[in-house]
Amino acid sequence: MTYRHFSSLVIFAIAATAASGQTGTQAKSKTAASDPRTVDGQPDLQGIWNSMTVTPMERPRDLAGKEFFASDAEAQAYAKASSDKSKAGIDNGIGSYNEVFYEFGATTVKTRRTSFITDPPDGRVPALTPEAKERWQKEQAIRRRRPEGPEDRSTSEQCLVFRTAVPPMTPWAYNSNYRIVQSKNEVAIYVEMVHDVRVIPLDGRPHLPSNVHLYLGDSVGHWEGNTLVVDTTNLSGKTGFYGADENLHVVERFSRMDGDTLLYQFTVDDPTAFTKPWKGELTMTAAAGPIYEYACNEGNYALPGILRGARADDKAEAAAAAKQTAK
Repeated sequence: MTYRHFSSLVIFAIAATAASGQTGTQAKSKTAASDPRTVDGQPDLQGIWNSMTVTPMERPRDLAGKEFFASDAEAQAYAKASSDKSKAGIDNGIGSYNEVFYEFGATTVKTRRTSFITDPPDGRVPALTPEAKERWQKEQAIRRRRPEGPEDRSTSEQCLVFRTAVPPMTPWAYNSNYRIVQSKNEVAIYVEMVHDVRVIPLDGRPHLPSNVHLYLGDSVGHWEGNTLVVDTTNLSGKTGFYGADENLHVVERFSRMDGDTLLYQFTVDDPTAFTKPWKGELTMTAAAGPIYEYACNEGNYALPGILRGARADDKAEAAAAAKQTAK
């Protein structure tokens, strides 16, 4: 049923309306701050969660062999050094934004892991298959060349979708907030970046036909104890996730670590892109909100500017070539 991806705002309004009917009695249904429940008896994951952290996806080479920081003090020292380095990189006058807009995070993940990736043990993304590596290199060559049209630029530059919305949902340079809303038969995840919404049915339905591919994929979910398990297939392969393609299969697990922390775990399997499956996890922190609309297309002045500049360069090169020929 493709209605679940038809209109982000309409779908989110429906899910929010379903959840709003719980607000009058929801507080009574929570058994404890560490194990809150909805009126339907489901584990309550609702709220606004921020995924920003200094912890990287892959373990830095200088931390090779170190899966966890040994203490809070060591994690805090690493976080401060990483935060200072990020600020120095954007305070030198180079780039499009300054520190007011960027959100690089100031702490490591709550588990004190040195990377999101938990498997392989080295904390690094497995190698691409030869075919995927060749495809990835061709795609990067297109990104580096003078664009012939908007299709040559990334989906984020086209304001179509950001990686923060596509499973697995990992932070970017800013706007790494998610709002989770639950009803009995659905979970909606509102993604700040480009205000996309993932609506995840819990009714046991099968995935869409394999020939249907969507930017956010096709997600179905179920509960395993206090953990929400979401299985996503039918992805487009166009969002540039470490070289993954349309055969990407992601399993996400959402659970509460405590009243203010959401544990987000994921398994990535793409046999035509990666030489083996891999796993990761991060923690998200409760945020007060609200989340304001990120209207990417309404202010997307960069892409027309890039294309006008490219055509101006084409014209200049043609004129120079004509002048050289005339000599």
